[in-house]
Parts: sequence; structure tokens; C-alpha cells
Amino acid sequence: MRVIIMRRILTLNVSALAAIAVFAAGCGCGSNSGTTAGTPTTTTTTTGGTTPTSTAAKRPVPTAAGNTATGDKIVVGMVSSLNGDLKPWGDDSAKGGQLAVEEFNKQNPNGIGGKKIDFHVADSNSKPEQGKTAAEKLMSDGALAIVGEVASGITAQIANAAYEKGVPVVAVGATRTDLTDIGSNVFRVCYTDAFQGPVMATFAYKELGKRKAALVTDLKQPYSTGLSNSFRDFFTKLGGTVVDEEFYNTGDAQFSGQLTNLKSKGPDVIFMSGYFNETGPLARQAREQGLGKDVPLLGGDGWDSREILNTGGDAIVGSFFCNHYNSQETRPEVQDFLAKWKAKYGTAPGTTMGALGYDGTMLTLQSLKAAKSADSKDLMDALDNTENYKGVSGNITLKGMGGSPHKRALVVQLTNDPNAPQKFVKAYEWDDVFGAGGGPGAAPAATTTTK
Repeated sequence: MRVIIMRRILTLNVSALAAIAVFAAGCGCGSNSGTTAGTPTTTTTTTGGTTPTSTAAKRPVPTAAGNTATGDKIVVGMVSSLNGDLKPWGDDSAKGGQLAVEEFNKQNPNGIGGKKIDFHVADSNSKPEQGKTAAEKLMSDGALAIVGEVASGITAQIANAAYEKGVPVVAVGATRTDLTDIGSNVFRVCYTDAFQGPVMATFAYKELGKRKAALVTDLKQPYSTGLSNSFRDFFTKLGGTVVDEEFYNTGDAQFSGQLTNLKSKGPDVIFMSGYFNETGPLARQAREQGLGKDVPLLGGDGWDSREILNTGGDAIVGSFFCNHYNSQETRPEVQDFLAKWKAKYGTAPGTTMGALGYDGTMLTLQSLKAAKSADSKDLMDALDNTENYKGVSGNITLKGMGGSPHKRALVVQLTNDPNAPQKFVKAYEWDDVFGAGGGPGAAPAATTTTK
């Protein structure tokens, strides 16, 4: 296995830093053109460029030929945040990918058609533009596919670049609902934000019996603003009331004014839709202001980091958030994965992105094995025909789903047990939330959210 780490140092002025902050939050950018066979497309303008959006059920189909394996190797690439703010997620997704490749090569000693998998990992440095540069380098090295990223803003840049080259992308944890509309080359192994907001609203209303919710939203993160909207829409649809929404900005450390206002509205549950970086301090200050444990704190998968327990302490313990899998599950896929991970790395993965990185890579490799030939186009077709793949994070079906599987979601509870910091509480299937045949499907929801 060959791991390539690409680093690039950028000098940015203040306005550029602000733009990067928006991109890292998941704003899809880039420039594409293309048509779905026989179907006109439109281009939706976004910050920094355009993204193709299909006007019909089908997604735009890349016209480029993609890459074809040559020699005795098949190059598969991964873009991961090996440095920067998202490093905990990037490290785990890269380790998951490496574990999958080693396992696949061991199971297939003769490779695919005599060609062994050559796995290249490139560093996005937690920045969209560097993610795009990394993807372009991987494709120039002959990668038939790119696995990654976690952040939707980075993944959108990768997907745009890959669309131009006709190379498939398998996103690891990018939950932005309309991300796969970029083209028929874009897939994911995670659920979307159109699902996790309603999941947490359902949990709050039906399981916890709460009727008066308050929202705390990070205005700098489209992931947070969209997820708050998604939660609000479904909570009110169920019959609940949102009594207040307070706002902060990424990097803020003091929230006393917002929490004073929020407390005066008398909520019985608080949904904090931001990332773990600010959620820990928010929880601590909420408890200090008298919002006790009888007012549960809820969040989305942006909470998934051990750091939230370090910054939140006892104040965050007992809170609930939405996640993709849990190490305490008894499913053989989970326990086998954990055993292999611990044998290689010594400890359990720190975040869920280890499992999703493994799933994204292994699904790509299995699709390569099923493809008619070792090229990007046939691999794209094989991915698009995936049915009931049994992943660590749950079953994955891509056939007929527009690149976005209807994955189940788990509600987990934070604990102070260092060996099991996330306690499994409840699993939700798509039909549990939306009913049979219901829900937004793979199309963009009214409230698009981004990671």
C-alpha cells in the first residue's frame, strides 16, 4: 500500500478566510457542465461558481471518459482531512480506508484481473480548495475513483472536479442533501441531513415527550442553520412548538446573552445544531445558568468527537445526538470491524468516520470487483447498481436512489464511561420517521443542510 500525503500552505487575507469558513461548512462550489442523456439541466449559482442541477429525476451524466487501470495496479484515491480543524474525522476516515484496502487485498491475492489495489490518500487540510487540488492530483495519478470527504463543502469541490473528468466519488460523511445532484458520478455511504433533523425531532417529541423546543444555531455554518430548520419543520409538524432560536458564530466562547434569552422562554428541550467545538462550552454555560438536566440537550452528527466531553464535562453527559453507527451494536459487521481495527491500530476508532471511511472504501472495492472492466465508467455503473451492501454503518442500497441511500440513523447518549462514551439508545429506519414511501427521497429537501 502506498499512502501519499499532500500538503499545501495557503496565505489568506481576512476576506479569503471568511470564504473558506463558509466552504468548510459545506457550501458546494465549482464549475461544471453536462447533461443527462436526453435531459436538459440547469446550473444553480453558488458562492464561487456553479453546480449542475438536473431538472428531471436523473442526475447529469459526465461526458468525460474517466480513467482506466494500466499495468499491474488499480489506483483508488481518498481525500481526507489529515490536518486542520477536521483532523479527528480525517484521521479516522483514512485509517478506515487503509483497513479496507488491506483486507480486500488479502481476500483477493490475485487482485482484480491480476491487478492489485494501490491506495493513495491525499490531504485536504480541512479546506475545500485544497480538497479539490488533492482530488485533481489523484485523478492525474490515474485514480479510478475517489473516496471522501467528510465535510460537504470539501466534497462538493471534489465532486465538481471529478465530474469534469468522469470519475466517481464516494462520499464518507458528507450529509448535504443535494450533494449527489452534482452528477451521476457522486454517491455517499451516509444518511442525509433531510433525515437526521426529523429523526431528532421525532425522538424529542415521541420518546422524550417534549413539546417546547428551543434552537441554538451557528450562523457561520450552513450545516447548523439547515439542520436547525430541518428539526424545526418536523418538530412543529408533529405538534410541538419552537419557543426560541438563539444564534452564535463559529469560534465564539461566551453565550450568556443567548442563554439568558433562551431560558426566559421556558423550553423543555434544546436542540444545538452546531459542531462539537462550540457545543461543549454551550452545554456547560447552559447548566451554569440554571437550565438543568430536566431540559435535555440534543444535536446532530456534528457532535461526534471525544472533544465534546472534554469541553462539556458533566454538563454534556446524558445529552443525545444523531449518529451513523455505535460500537456497542451487536451486529457482526460492527463487532468484526472493531476487532480488525483494534488489531491494526490498538484502540477503537475515535469517531464514526472510521466506520464510514471503511464502508466507503470497501463498497468502492467491491464495486470494482463487480464492474465489467477496470475503468471509471464501469465502476460508476457498478456503484449505481449496489443493493443491500452490509456495511458497518448499516445496509446500503444505491440502486434507484440517486446516489443517496436511505440509511438508518441512531440516537446515542453521551456518557462519562471512557470505554463507551456513546450509549446506543434507539435506531430509526426511514419508514419509522416518514412512513412507507414518504419523506424527501434523494431529491433536495426544502431545507438543504450542509456538513
